[in-house]
Amino acid sequence: MTTQVILLNGGSSAGKSGIVRCLQAVLPDPWLAFGIDAFVDALPPALRGAEAGIEFAADGGVHVGADFRALEAAWMEGVAATARAGARVVVDDVFLGGAASQERWRKALSGLAVLWVGVRCDAGVAAAREIARGDRTQGMAAAQAGVVHEGVSYDMEVDTTRTESLVCARTIAARVG
Repeated sequence: MTTQVILLNGGSSAGKSGIVRCLQAVLPDPWLAFGIDAFVDALPPALRGAEAGIEFAADGGVHVGADFRALEAAWMEGVAATARAGARVVVDDVFLGGAASQERWRKALSGLAVLWVGVRCDAGVAAAREIARGDRTQGMAAAQAGVVHEGVSYDMEVDTTRTESLVCARTIAARVG
């Protein structure tokens, strides 16, 4: 079956966004990119820093509430509908809930051919990238580096600790049917 969705999961600053851009450049067909950062940016300001929405703690922890989950479910269904309508889609996400996050995606993507990709990165390297980026709460990369992979099953994994995004993208592209 032809891959319709590539879903990348990894912690903050693991290199997912760079891989997505490279995938769009190396894959022969056009692929639309959907990322959790764009979803969070699309939330109304009232849901940022709110118990019902999404809160970023000073130590890098992330907490989400019921309103966030409801909108996230709608977003996931929208991404899936885009793939069902014929577009090929690559998703960049952070499975804060590990296996439970993957299960929410599995439900939304039911019936679609999905390539599940784990994006790993050494916590120290991701933390250094986080500082260099300057747009993340310090501590988020270290806090997420391992927990986002707990209980998650993948078709393949890449590690950006010492491997460039383009090399990772080519490795992933070689698995796309």
